[in-house]
Amino acid sequence: MAEKLVYSFGANVKGGDASMKSLLGGKGANLAEMSNLGLPVPPGFTITTEVCNAYYANGRRYPDGLEEQVKAALADLEKAAGKVFGDPANPLLVSVRSGARASMPGMMDTVLNLGLNDETAAGLAKLSGNERFAYDSYRRFIQMYSDVVLGLEHGVFEEILGAKKDENDYASDTELSADDWKAVIQGYKRAVQEHLGVAFPSDPMEQLWGAVGAVFKSWMNDRAIFYRNMHQIPESWGTAVNVQAMVFGNMGDDSATGVAFTRSPSTGEKRYYGEYLINAQGEDVVAGIRTPKPITKYAREAQREKGLSLEEALPEVYAQLTAVFDKLEAHYRDVQDIEFTVERGTLYMLQTRNAKRTAPAAIKIAVDMVNEGIITKEEAVSRVDADSLNQILHPIIAPSYQRDILCTGLPASPGAAVGKVVFNSEEAEKLAKAGQAVILVRDETSPKDINGMHAAKAIITARGGQTSHAAVVARGMGRPCVCGVTALRLDEHAKTFTALGRTVREGDIISVDGAAGQIMLGAAELVQPDLTGDFDTLMSWADEFRRLKVRANADGPVDAKQARDLGAEGIGLCRTEHMFFDPERTPVVVEMILANDKAGRVAALAKLLPMQRADFDGLFEVMAGLPVTIRLLDPPLHEFLPKSEEDVAAVSRATGATPAELLQRADALHEFNPMLGFRGCRLAIAYPEIYEMQARAIFEAALDVKKRTKSAPIVEVMIPFVLARRELEIIKQSVIAVADAVFAERGDKVEYLVGTMIELPRAALRAEEIAGEAEFFSFGTNDLTQTTLGLSRDDAGGFLEHYLRAGIFEQDPFVSIDQSGVGALVQIAAAGGRKARPGIKLGICGEHGGDPASVAFCDAAGLDYVSCSPFRAPIARLAAAQAALSRK
Repeated sequence: MAEKLVYSFGANVKGGDASMKSLLGGKGANLAEMSNLGLPVPPGFTITTEVCNAYYANGRRYPDGLEEQVKAALADLEKAAGKVFGDPANPLLVSVRSGARASMPGMMDTVLNLGLNDETAAGLAKLSGNERFAYDSYRRFIQMYSDVVLGLEHGVFEEILGAKKDENDYASDTELSADDWKAVIQGYKRAVQEHLGVAFPSDPMEQLWGAVGAVFKSWMNDRAIFYRNMHQIPESWGTAVNVQAMVFGNMGDDSATGVAFTRSPSTGEKRYYGEYLINAQGEDVVAGIRTPKPITKYAREAQREKGLSLEEALPEVYAQLTAVFDKLEAHYRDVQDIEFTVERGTLYMLQTRNAKRTAPAAIKIAVDMVNEGIITKEEAVSRVDADSLNQILHPIIAPSYQRDILCTGLPASPGAAVGKVVFNSEEAEKLAKAGQAVILVRDETSPKDINGMHAAKAIITARGGQTSHAAVVARGMGRPCVCGVTALRLDEHAKTFTALGRTVREGDIISVDGAAGQIMLGAAELVQPDLTGDFDTLMSWADEFRRLKVRANADGPVDAKQARDLGAEGIGLCRTEHMFFDPERTPVVVEMILANDKAGRVAALAKLLPMQRADFDGLFEVMAGLPVTIRLLDPPLHEFLPKSEEDVAAVSRATGATPAELLQRADALHEFNPMLGFRGCRLAIAYPEIYEMQARAIFEAALDVKKRTKSAPIVEVMIPFVLARRELEIIKQSVIAVADAVFAERGDKVEYLVGTMIELPRAALRAEEIAGEAEFFSFGTNDLTQTTLGLSRDDAGGFLEHYLRAGIFEQDPFVSIDQSGVGALVQIAAAGGRKARPGIKLGICGEHGGDPASVAFCDAAGLDYVSCSPFRAPIARLAAAQAALSRK
């Protein structure tokens, strides 16, 4: 730890600058930078993030030397402000605020007006000549300090204040006189004594250390932890604490406080944007105690607001403020989010930071700033958060819509949808075919729900996490999905579900916001994203800079077309098992499974051949001229057999097999751990005719498309779950034999490769041997993560949160690749594969292919492409460009 733990700013002190965010936090670094620029910043000091980390490392004790450095910084602050902390005649009051390296608005604690007690409040009244202002500030301090530091709920004080207003028939806080505030203050003090058994602290130094401790403690509060996990902010960054001389926006009608942006954070429009309040403090704007007014006349008129904008009420201050806006945006070369206070006509800057913005705004701002000559194309590409593109790739709920939230869960797949509630896939499919929008609500989903999921506008599950079957498939389809809705109780017999005391029946209309994890009653207003103009411009720049190719995971022509429209350069994974779950094919698949010998299986497979060929035909036509990787059948055969009595009866009628035969075969195929059982290439070793039929369907379809369109797809046949070279050798020979036979029959041929999916640790470790047969490797990181970590992605959601909190994982390994474990195996396999076959094609086709951090890893590892859900293709394109630019 550095010896210097406290840095001063303001009053011509140059203790830090904007480059020191890791040490001073974003707020502290930017306060120092604004001060260095000569802007009107109240003086103060910053306690570094290193102190926060030491505080937690040492059992919540401060490091040696901190107290002395704080006292010295406070003395400098007193000198700069011309006031003395705790002096009744000339009191210095301070604010104590958090300030992490990354902005975490509202997640941690703040205390304003610190240093007030009975004596200093009287001194402030005399010094300011405004008794009402002084006691208004004092009551604010007691209320905020008691809540943040002492843990006494805000509502206790609201009741006291409300009673005073009722007693005098006041409608607003601004109507209370100085004497009224004095009475309220006495009530507040009594409440602290009664509830906590101690008097409210009157010693300013005790107040200061109490507030500093509260800010550091707030780094580990539940909302801060949740926010960090959501935005992948490391706990190890810690927060700084900023102690700053107070300036007052509540000193009368020539005083004000506000928050503003140099451009609109919602749309990116190049107009000043913000709100302010006359005679108020910053908490009033944030907490909604009073309704703020727009800062500009234009916005006031557009919103049809009564009263005056800041531009109209305090025109000289507004002119100063806009000059500061322009200076800060030019200096930081980015849109700024600014907090300001006006004290008796004098402007003070309390914060600036790069503004958080919506994805549409981020794209517009980036493109506009390139056109304005402020930033380069490379900077524009690097500035737009790749993950934020989720906001514009799916329908969204209109910002003005008033939400009646029924319950919440995990935001598993973004987008918004409105539809009728259904509880099973068959009903979903039936109503969808009749032209009705439906939302599928299940305890959990399985591969057999694929048609219902495809038919539904959104999926909700009571169980499962963000990498469960429902989540993975929904993202692949671009369907909004909310998983793990623990408050949801399903009663499929009654065809209802309840949540937090409210009941929803089948056929009722609900709305889903997949990005927020919210389920709402009624039909929300939806708006479609705009994927033209600035979006196209930014993505064209991204394509200039990236090295990695981007493909998509798609199982049919609709998904494939969507992927191609979103910039995918091929199909990295087509899961053929999804085609087998079609209800019209189920009887034939069951017939094949029930067959007692090869001849019976071949006869059943002959019926499936034209169906499979038609599947591949549509896919190849959309992707003509581009590579298409088709994974041959992977799941265990028992997944295709009926489970419920109703399903058994239906399949029995369709196939002629008795229910007893079906159940007997299901029992024979039952496995205790099917994920590691009779699946993937193991099926083809035992029953080679299955893969032979699929290979024939692939090559016949490819030749049909070539003949019809004059443009052949580049076929890549992928053998799943390989663990040894010999497995692949046997199956590859079979695929080649089928290809040769089809080419001979047709008198034509297409380019093709045979490769494998690396999803077992042994395969990664023996990759050099396997590459003797494999012409490409595709890393199936979903299963590779499961087999490497010994975790089930469908079950780990129940305890992964504990691992994240304990720091065992920094991120969910099913969301972002475990670089030191799973990633190490990818690197070993890539090196081994290239050693044996220098030109081997390497890609990734798990869910990680659409995660920006995982894309960056794949770029650094030298892979050739990533493949992801169609709707994440733009995200992967942008992330790949950012990864390439970061290496320059």
